[in-house]
Amino acid sequence: MSFFKFLKRRKEKKPSTYGQDRGILVFEHTSEVIRAENILKGHGYEIRVMGPPPEIQSGCDLIIEFPLIEELKILRTLEEAGVSPRQTVPVKNPLLQPVDLFQIKDFGQYLMVRAANMKLTVEKKGLTIVNISGGGCPDVPYLAQEMIGKSITQAPSPREIGHTLCGYALQLAFDETRRRCLP
Repeated sequence: MSFFKFLKRRKEKKPSTYGQDRGILVFEHTSEVIRAENILKGHGYEIRVMGPPPEIQSGCDLIIEFPLIEELKILRTLEEAGVSPRQTVPVKNPLLQPVDLFQIKDFGQYLMVRAANMKLTVEKKGLTIVNISGGGCPDVPYLAQEMIGKSITQAPSPREIGHTLCGYALQLAFDETRRRCLP
């Protein structure tokens, strides 16, 4: 009987939008993507920030992927918050698939997580941040100074101390590193 409870529990953890069509929200500026992400996640929507497919790049390096069935509710939520996407696109064509922002490299003793243009490398045994690189934003040297040499459990959150696209991308890499390294 406990085996069936285990299966039932796993089934319940599947997202309610599992297997449904997806859409993408395209914004003019990265700051709008970040604001929309906060709003939509705050309302409990299952969304992902990703890289735009080449066919619809518009200057902003990020898009939001969402369950297409919730398009009207999502657009209404964003409109009420004063954030409007430039374009909403259903993802039915394989060429319009969003690009995953993460690239992971395991170097044995070290793990490097790349999110968009930012890379964060940790020493796996002690979980110490040993390198931060990438981007071209003015706050990258400051972010590196504040985080390198600290454990991923004690380093400041990049989003709290950085204010650019590079800081946002580093936050994504930081969160993914923590997800992969911490129990």
